[in-house]
Amino acid sequence: MYVRRLELVDFRSYERVGVDLEPGGNVLVGPNGVGKTNLVEALGYVATLASHRVATDAPLVRAGAATAVLRCAIVHDGRELLVELEIAPGRANRARLNRSPARRARDVLGALRLVLFAPEDLELVRGDPAERRRYLDDLLVTRMPRYAAVRADYERVVKQRNALLRTSYLARKTAGGRGRAARADDGQPAEGGNDLSTLAVWDTHLARHGAELLAGRLELVAALGPHVTKAYDAVAAGRGAASIAYRPSVELTDPVPDRSALEAALTAALAEARQSEIDRGVTLVGPHRDELTLTLGTLPARGYASHGESWSYALALRLAAYDLLRADGVEPVLVLDDVFAELDSGRRERLAELVAGASQLLVTCAVADDVPQALRGARYEVSDGQVNRAD
Repeated sequence: MYVRRLELVDFRSYERVGVDLEPGGNVLVGPNGVGKTNLVEALGYVATLASHRVATDAPLVRAGAATAVLRCAIVHDGRELLVELEIAPGRANRARLNRSPARRARDVLGALRLVLFAPEDLELVRGDPAERRRYLDDLLVTRMPRYAAVRADYERVVKQRNALLRTSYLARKTAGGRGRAARADDGQPAEGGNDLSTLAVWDTHLARHGAELLAGRLELVAALGPHVTKAYDAVAAGRGAASIAYRPSVELTDPVPDRSALEAALTAALAEARQSEIDRGVTLVGPHRDELTLTLGTLPARGYASHGESWSYALALRLAAYDLLRADGVEPVLVLDDVFAELDSGRRERLAELVAGASQLLVTCAVADDVPQALRGARYEVSDGQVNRAD
């Protein structure tokens, strides 16, 4: 698989730009701040319908424009597929496949398989658990696009359930301030408009959708673990053993539970946490509270890994995702955004050896000499608002 052409209209800093890319190596060179990362961010958006840099779509649209348009021509097994996306903050995004409208934007997921490593990935090691959960869920959707609906359904349930608990909490707090006692037990309505009668319904939805998402994550981590260990060993030249493990917010008695067992475990945990959730006004149980633990040797990577070890670990997580997707039978596009400037010469060369055979590799850099010779293919000069082929 490779991207043959990328076109952007009113995306980030680009009013309009088109780039013809090549299989194999592609190096985007230019000073900091001229838009190199914007180009690979656009590819990441085509692949995942989200940015790796910001949480909302509004910053993706060029200042003064109402919408942004991305067009991406993807070649796989000799056939070309055109994906078009219109990003409209505040409204539903629209998508087309080979110029035919898609019913939903997420119908384009799976058209482009891409693994992107960027400086922000250091947060996978050093940041909060939410960063690692997103890493898992993005990879899960890339492997099996049907999980996009599972993920969306689960997030919707948690949002609705939290709103109900929060409303109840605020009602009790207000009632308490007026000297009226208000306490809800077993999901029953409480004095002062504190109605939790629908909480049991949301429990059922959370357990069902949560079990599906949790099952997917557990299966993914089991498949991904050996690739992480191998990739870290290769990048760090054997300096420490890396391993990952999934830590759910519910107790699981079976090491390989099926979906019905996961649903039962979530249902039981919700019942046990009911009063604590009511008291605090937030959902305390479910995959949104889980953690992916990263271990280096016998210690957690977060808080103990050095800067170099953290970079190596973050790289290993992305390379492991790349290897896992390749093992599934479709080689993804690999993007390394401003990576080599942060690596010592040894790590540069080892990384180059690992990725030199990629079907398509995109590298961004400020200094061309930072990129190992083995990865220098087609070269593009990036300046403000323009991208020009240099060879």
